[in-house]
Amino acid sequence: MSKLKSLIQCKCPRCQEGDVYTAGVFSKDYKSMNTNCPKCGLRYELEVGFFWGAMYVGYSLNIAISVTIGVATYVLGNNPDTWVYITSLIAGIVLMMRFNFRYSRLILLYLFAPKAVIEE
Repeated sequence: MSKLKSLIQCKCPRCQEGDVYTAGVFSKDYKSMNTNCPKCGLRYELEVGFFWGAMYVGYSLNIAISVTIGVATYVLGNNPDTWVYITSLIAGIVLMMRFNFRYSRLILLYLFAPKAVIEE
């Protein structure tokens, strides 16, 4: 399985088989993560406060979402009023909030976890 496919499916960055999250993105528990990979035992929180860095990744994802929505609103709306831009941006960011939360953590994990030690 490729790294991109396992990232999209929320799998472990090391073995690409174990699930990172315990529930689906549309579940009430969309934030809950496994502590370790159920297959290879990789500890997901590499150090205390590791996922604080996901805020920067999430900010980058929000900028990408905002630019995409802004361009789409311009093209599809034929340069509408300012309130249309603001409404579409707020709606898009709120709708993508759960995906942004999960994938910002996953992207950070994929950047740093391959170098991490397996816990036994």
